[in-house]
Amino acid sequence: MSFASRITRLPVPFEPDRGAEARAAVPGLSGDLAKLVEGAGGCSPYLLGLTEKEAGWLPGALDDPEAALEAVFADIQGAAPDVLPVALRQAKRRVALLAGLADLAGVWPLMQVTGALTRLADLATHTAMRATVGHEIRRGKLPGATEDDIEQAGGMVALAMGKMGAGELNYSSDIDLICLFDETRFDPEDWHEARASFVRATRRMSAMLSDMTAEGYVFRTDLRLRPDPAVTPVCLAMAAAETYYESLGRTWERAAYIKARACAGDIAAGEKFLKTLTPFVFRKHLDFAAIQDAHDMRLRIREHKGLGGPITLPGHNMKLGRGGIREIEFFTQTRQLIAGGRDPELRVRGTLDGLRVLADKEWIPQDAAGVLADHYVAHREVEHRLQMIRDAQTHDLPNSEEGFERLASFMGREVQELKTDLHRRLTEVHDLTESFFAPEGGGPAEVEVGHEFNPEIVARWRSYPALRSARAVEIFERLKPEILERLARAARPDEALLALDGFLAGLPAGVQLLSLFEANPQLIDLLVDIVGTSPALAAHLSRNSGVFDAVIGGDFFADWPGHDALRDELAARIGDEDDYERKLDHARRWAKEWHFRIGVHHLRGLIDADAAGAQYADLAGACLAALYPAVVAQFAAKHGAPPGRGAMVLGMGSLGAERLNASSDLDLIVIYDAAGVEASEGRRPLAARAYYARLTQAMVTAVTALMSEGRLYEVDMRLRPSGTQGPVATSLASFESYQKDEAWVWEHLALTRARAVAGDNGVAADVEAVRRTVLGAPQDAARVLHEVREMRARIAAAKQPAGPWDAKIGPGRLQDVELVAQAATLLTGGTGRSVAAGLEAGRQAGWLRDDESATLDAAYRLCWKVQAVSKLLSDKPFDPGSMGEGGCAMMLRETGADSLAVLEQDLTALTARAGQVIDDVTGRMPKGAGQ
Repeated sequence: MSFASRITRLPVPFEPDRGAEARAAVPGLSGDLAKLVEGAGGCSPYLLGLTEKEAGWLPGALDDPEAALEAVFADIQGAAPDVLPVALRQAKRRVALLAGLADLAGVWPLMQVTGALTRLADLATHTAMRATVGHEIRRGKLPGATEDDIEQAGGMVALAMGKMGAGELNYSSDIDLICLFDETRFDPEDWHEARASFVRATRRMSAMLSDMTAEGYVFRTDLRLRPDPAVTPVCLAMAAAETYYESLGRTWERAAYIKARACAGDIAAGEKFLKTLTPFVFRKHLDFAAIQDAHDMRLRIREHKGLGGPITLPGHNMKLGRGGIREIEFFTQTRQLIAGGRDPELRVRGTLDGLRVLADKEWIPQDAAGVLADHYVAHREVEHRLQMIRDAQTHDLPNSEEGFERLASFMGREVQELKTDLHRRLTEVHDLTESFFAPEGGGPAEVEVGHEFNPEIVARWRSYPALRSARAVEIFERLKPEILERLARAARPDEALLALDGFLAGLPAGVQLLSLFEANPQLIDLLVDIVGTSPALAAHLSRNSGVFDAVIGGDFFADWPGHDALRDELAARIGDEDDYERKLDHARRWAKEWHFRIGVHHLRGLIDADAAGAQYADLAGACLAALYPAVVAQFAAKHGAPPGRGAMVLGMGSLGAERLNASSDLDLIVIYDAAGVEASEGRRPLAARAYYARLTQAMVTAVTALMSEGRLYEVDMRLRPSGTQGPVATSLASFESYQKDEAWVWEHLALTRARAVAGDNGVAADVEAVRRTVLGAPQDAARVLHEVREMRARIAAAKQPAGPWDAKIGPGRLQDVELVAQAATLLTGGTGRSVAAGLEAGRQAGWLRDDESATLDAAYRLCWKVQAVSKLLSDKPFDPGSMGEGGCAMMLRETGADSLAVLEQDLTALTARAGQVIDDVTGRMPKGAGQ
């Protein structure tokens, strides 16, 4: 489509005589094109001047503006260094004229206009840098560099910051650059000489772009966003910049780097540097403390610029004033800072893109994002017209009525209608963003507490590590009335206060978590619920407060996704990390959040003990399945790929049966098949047996190592063939031979619950085939039952129940019923892994009568509920005397009992009956069994 056919609006010449001059300068234009040039020249002395200078070029450019733009860029790239300054200035005139007319006529939308200006800035910066660094190289001033290094500027890069980085340059914008060089390209003794050369090149590049000549200027260039600009050179080594940001970087610099982009020179080196800064810009946990930092920054800008007070249009700053462009940018960037560490999809540069993705990810309401996006476009268009008038870097609305009339004419609107629209938009932006940064109305400090708490407990909070900084104390003092008021609503306020006291005492730092609570007060209810119900979960929270992120940052209360979805999610998360230790830490953070989610869902009655057990097992299996390939890849980088077919990880015990509690460890066996291959092929090859033994140790370390994010799980490998005396990894052939010819009865009993959880699918299928063959073989029933009786006796002698509430140890309790269910599976040749499957197999075979099976099943179900709740609430067996009211209420809700006294009686009576059943059935032979 032609330019003329796309015109949707036209300016009206404010000064008709000047408009006529502009039209006369390009006599070949007619119709709306002539009116456009006339209106532009009649409102903007700057555009009038550009039209007169480029009168010969403009008609052809308007025939196909996109092709004309590409031709301008091609001319710059082909310009020789000696004529480059003139070529750049001509390009600036032409792009400014074409973009200005396309903007005024509505031919190009805002982002296409800003994109054209940004592309010009990128190309101008790159060609100027190439020319000035090339000059240094040709003079022999850049150590080791040759002509081949000129295109990448010898390892120097310019980072585009602010609007240039985001592709959103103003019509008459400065360009903000940070210039760096890759010091690793130079020998240490040449480093200072290289830096001096790059500094000279940077200064010449800046002058080439910003100096005013008879041909005009290209872009005013600002290099002051670099680290500590008062004392650092205009071009820094990347290592020095990285050290600065890691140790001294501030929130405003983090926000600035959201938009940072390598735009000129050695782009690959620049992108690598930006990747190293990702942890600085986007924190690993939700960073609600950034809200206060951004708010303070806004207030400082207002104070410094004198932009406080109500919105009045004359002289109002469309960028920095109330309801202006910067408010929308701060709103967007702050939300990105808060959550970008958790969600890489939020790490976009553009403001409109940022609003869109924040709304898509439900960090801000869709309607708020739409309103702010609409106002952002409108504000930027007004800003462009203010700057087009005289090519001035201004954001101020006119101070006079005449000025408003010119602006209205430029926009093709009536003055009063324009003023009304401006005031409405500024007000709506201010109201939306101010409520985010500084909510008004009754805050926590105004809450009346309806209970008198122990003042000594409240007073000692100030001595805790989490409240030693002034910033943390300031936030906490705002929150304290709200926290106390919510505690006062608890069933036992003083008990809840003591629980909260324990949580605060264990918290190592407070600013981030307290900022999270301040921004999301509903989390205080969850915290009070947790500390008042589950001391174990509260202690976990105090050590891992970042898990609260999951409540805010995702579908915390959605349906359970299942093992496969969890595995894929974790695999994708750690797949994005290059560093192995970061992969392991990332897995720990991720797993803790999901573990916390299961606990909270169980605590609040959203799931029962059975669902919680299955979910904990899903989570553990997903962690192992996703981590195993990462461990293999790390190990193979040194020792080569696994010899033969590879290995699999066999989950035993509760993991194999897919029923874990909140504190379960993992029973694992690793089985491999070298398939006749004697050794690996790598930098440091290993014999197959040694390879898999060390790979297994690496896998166990990946799961159990205590890292900055804690450990993932405890691992027990004593169920492997020959126990602790055997190798840590077993070959498939040895596993098969051992299980068929050497294994003890207890090992066959353990095999009934074995399940593949990670590793090679082919090896896993073969292991399962061995398992089914072994379990399906005829059994000596008398021997099996004799061994079961002996095992029960040894367990009883070695472990005494911790009390009436010990659901695991004792006759008729979890371990006892699991043992008889495994025996039933083994004696009947069954392959099911659960207790229910084992009991059903024994009933179908006639070994268990219907009433016996029902008694064992009922005892197991009740014991499991008690055990699951106990492990969630505390690391000790359930004790009603020391357990808070919330924990007792959860136990009653889970079991359906009327009172704890009745529950204790039921538990004792039911397990006693189950114990008697087990005594009976282990003393009699199954029907049809041989002696």
